[in-house]
Amino acid sequence: MKTQFITDDKGQKQAIILPIAEYEKLMEELEELEDIKLYDKVKSNKEEYISFDDFLKSRKVK
Repeated sequence: MKTQFITDDKGQKQAIILPIAEYEKLMEELEELEDIKLYDKVKSNKEEYISFDDFLKSRKVK
């Protein structure tokens, strides 16, 4: 990963510049990680679930 840093007057890093492709890759990986964390959180709940098909059947008006 080719990166460039923006520094202040004292030489301390303040920001980073990276290629758009690298940024987009990082964002995709972050989104995937967030999805995994959300999935794990939902799975850890001890709730009962019904299938989507069963839900649709229960919603049909006779």
